[in-house]
Amino acid sequence: MTRINLLPWREELRQERQKQFMTLLVLTIILAAAIVGLIHFQMNSKIDYQSSRNDYLSKEISKLDNEIAEISELQKVRKSLVERMDIIQDLQASRPSIVHLFTEIVSTVPNGVFIKSLEQNNNTLKLTGEAESNARVSSYMRNLSNSEWLEEPNLEIIEILDKKVSRISTFVLTVKQANASNNEEEEDTLGGKK
Repeated sequence: MTRINLLPWREELRQERQKQFMTLLVLTIILAAAIVGLIHFQMNSKIDYQSSRNDYLSKEISKLDNEIAEISELQKVRKSLVERMDIIQDLQASRPSIVHLFTEIVSTVPNGVFIKSLEQNNNTLKLTGEAESNARVSSYMRNLSNSEWLEEPNLEIIEILDKKVSRISTFVLTVKQANASNNEEEEDTLGGKK
């Protein structure tokens, strides 16, 4: 019987399978490396995208911070302007009261009384003057009490400096300016000056 040697065929088949295994192993390693590289590339692109979004947000936040600072500066300027407008409106409203005040001062001074100085501190007027007698000062104070624009006269000092020669009384009195807005509202209600 002839002997057939099947070993080389089996050996060739084993080598062929080993080659296929190595090829599959190399392809699997290449595929795994490609997948890992792709995942790494995708993660890096996502990180870069998120970093760019973060940078954009940081820039926008800094812009908003600048706008907020500008708004607060504008609010300070607005507040300053409103305060100035209020002062101007108060001055505008008090303009007629000065005229009334001086008219009242002139109309209340009786004969024989002379005003030497007038000082105003808020709504209080300090009048310094001379009178021919104490009775004239009393008359002047009564006139101030009856005034629409002046109230609460208060005599601080009255003295006669030269008793032998002139007998002129020097006096200092304070009087408060009446609430001008109330008087003006009454005038507006009545349609003019009383």
